[in-house]
Amino acid sequence: MKTKQNLTRSSHKRILPLSSLVRCSCWLVALYCLIGMLTSCRSSSQSDTVEETTANQQNYFPEKVQIEYAKGFTLQYFNHYKIVHIFNPFEAKGDTARYLLLQRGTPRPAGYDQYHKIEIPVRSLVGMSSMHVGLVSFLDAQNTLVGLGNLKYVSSPEVLKRIAKGEITEVGNDQAINEEKLIAMHPDLVMTVGSATARMDHYKTLTDAGLPVLINSEWVETTPLARAEWVKLMAALLNKEALVNEKFVKIAREYKRLSDLTRNVKHKPSIITGMTYKDTWFLPDGDSYMAHFFEDAGTDYHWRNEKTTGSLPLSFEAVYPIALEAEYWLNVGFIDTKQDILAKDKRYGDFTSFKTGKVYNYNKRTNEQGANDYWESGAVSPHLILADMIKILHPELLPDHELVYYKQVQ
Repeated sequence: MKTKQNLTRSSHKRILPLSSLVRCSCWLVALYCLIGMLTSCRSSSQSDTVEETTANQQNYFPEKVQIEYAKGFTLQYFNHYKIVHIFNPFEAKGDTARYLLLQRGTPRPAGYDQYHKIEIPVRSLVGMSSMHVGLVSFLDAQNTLVGLGNLKYVSSPEVLKRIAKGEITEVGNDQAINEEKLIAMHPDLVMTVGSATARMDHYKTLTDAGLPVLINSEWVETTPLARAEWVKLMAALLNKEALVNEKFVKIAREYKRLSDLTRNVKHKPSIITGMTYKDTWFLPDGDSYMAHFFEDAGTDYHWRNEKTTGSLPLSFEAVYPIALEAEYWLNVGFIDTKQDILAKDKRYGDFTSFKTGKVYNYNKRTNEQGANDYWESGAVSPHLILADMIKILHPELLPDHELVYYKQVQ
């Protein structure tokens, strides 16, 4: 019996170490896995560091742009990426959106986790405005367009050809954008129009689906050259800095030459602009790029000292006494003839400019489908628009200039 008990205890002594060995083995396996994971992570981190270090050693952007006029965005260069801040002019807050423009095939740099990543050069772009067509056309990059908000409002012959071939898809305007279609297309970038309602969370469905959305607020810039300078942002997205530098400097130089012509004119004609829309007359405020056009063209614009963001919404009655005496009437909108104007409201016929025939509109380059090139190529050709205005208001200063975007309303 004693022997049997000893044997039993002896057996227990042999069994217990085996059980412990099993537990120890499990712990060793777990520890091995943990070490393996840590090693793997460290290796991956080291690999990323090595890749970023390698990328940092190569300068992908030897040609850079300088932002001289625009206030709505900033652009910084690093060796393999660019940083863009776009400011919201409709709120007191600073940045509206922050973007990391990452050279395709290079690692994402540390420290920009909250930035919207856009791989560059952008190869496929959806634009929501005629202005965006003007930007890519300026840079000879019409082939990047794969979608537009509305296919009707296009003037570029190259883009019209691509539409005819079915290479560009209509995706709807900003308030009725076809998100399903856009997600299925999966372009490299969707460029939208900045407005009081164009917050980034408005495009959450698209961004959650991995589509980069960039808000372009060029229209609230305060000078024509500042507005046109947004083409440099497009150039940064396409890695076309060399081309934009070559072309934009000529535009800026010509614009300054033209504005110098009117600096000492003895008479500055009074003007009005636009007309009522749904009982409201929206006029450019004194800080708008259009008001600066009027100033550079040598005019006397009544609301030049009114400062706001966007336009001045006034009633017909508020504008009427000023409009009655104004010598010129510019930018009357979707109007072709003086009869069209009277059809809107017979009181327009009381205006001095209407009676003397000094009414000019910017619709000379409107095609058969109703697209007006003033809103497309004109956005990046402020020197041509200014030349037109000077020709209209001070014809003696540019006797040989032929109107490009404007024509007299008959």
